[in-house]
Amino acid sequence: MTDTITKQQARQFILAKQGLIGTYRFTGKQGAYEYVRQAGCIQYDPVDVCGKNAELTLQSRVKGFKKTMLHELLYKDRLFVDYPDKELSIWPSEDWSYFSSYRERSIKSGKSFKGLKRLEKEAIEYIDKHGPVSSDTLPIEGEIFWHSSMHWSGNWDKKSPAARSVLEQLYTDGVLVIHHKKGSRKFYDLAEKHLPKNYLEADNPCKDEESFLSWRVLRRIGAVGLLWDKNSTAYLGLYLNAETRKTILSDLLSSGKIIAVMVEDIKQPFYYLSSDDELMQKVKSGSADLKPRMAFVAPLDPLFWDKSLIQALWDFQYTWEIYTPAAKRKYAYYTLPVLYGERFVGRIYVVPDKDRSVLMVKGLWWEPGVRQTKKLGAALEKTLNTFSKFNCCNDFEISTDLL
Repeated sequence: MTDTITKQQARQFILAKQGLIGTYRFTGKQGAYEYVRQAGCIQYDPVDVCGKNAELTLQSRVKGFKKTMLHELLYKDRLFVDYPDKELSIWPSEDWSYFSSYRERSIKSGKSFKGLKRLEKEAIEYIDKHGPVSSDTLPIEGEIFWHSSMHWSGNWDKKSPAARSVLEQLYTDGVLVIHHKKGSRKFYDLAEKHLPKNYLEADNPCKDEESFLSWRVLRRIGAVGLLWDKNSTAYLGLYLNAETRKTILSDLLSSGKIIAVMVEDIKQPFYYLSSDDELMQKVKSGSADLKPRMAFVAPLDPLFWDKSLIQALWDFQYTWEIYTPAAKRKYAYYTLPVLYGERFVGRIYVVPDKDRSVLMVKGLWWEPGVRQTKKLGAALEKTLNTFSKFNCCNDFEISTDLL
């Protein structure tokens, strides 16, 4: 018989698994590496208001995290790669072989574009001789018909710049990796110069697309912590219909890789990794470490991969208003949910004043029923101090109209 837990226990389990409650489970650069391994991937977005999404994801749960740590893990240590998974993502280099079908599909797609093969040869020879290039520095002129096989680069109905097209194609083929970024501009180099040979030549552990899809479903469950058997944006990029999802979940359940649980007042079953059962039992027994702390959560954080789940378990509705016309925004361009203990207590809009090295709090909206206690105020001050340092600021200021 499937056990039933309360919504509070579901919240506590997810937050404990995510490392967002209790004593910090992740610390420093090693902690950042460990968290991304746990999540499988974190989403990358180039917009930088108070840190890029991937950096924000790590700062909320990794004690002492600095932006330079992610840069080192990506471009110095090469423990991470930039590559599509859940949209544009960052994931462990050790998972390279699992995504070989992505690269095979890209290579097959590339063969359909006239003139691309010749440009690929030119680009590889130039990069091998001169080192990392961007689309601005690769000496290939003109335009060609091209579009990516796995994300939105290029055009389906008109030509695209040839230099950018060939770099993006070789990147999705796995011939190139991103060497580094300057702002949002990507510089590419040969993958063989930066990834271990055993990663590049390893056989795909998944024998077919079905087993690859099953592996990815398992990974997404581990990323969120607890996922339900319904259409979920946490599965974005997996192209799951209801029948396939149910089949995969059933197979994972019967093989003992996941455990089913019901949550009070919700009809769909939920699933968590079998390896997390010890944590679930601690939550159920009341022995889990649930010491409250405050965190500002990234818009595309794995915790928010399924906003309907957040609504159902926390009764908190969040919309990332970056694409909402200014006149229609309820809050602000780039608000971050504010988590305190096991509750979302509000949302905040902060922007660093780089000239003065001061973090400006331009918006702060508390949820209905949140009491302005000294304890809450102290937690906010502590979190703003930490967030200021994360943004290379020496202090923070709260706009007078918010006080």
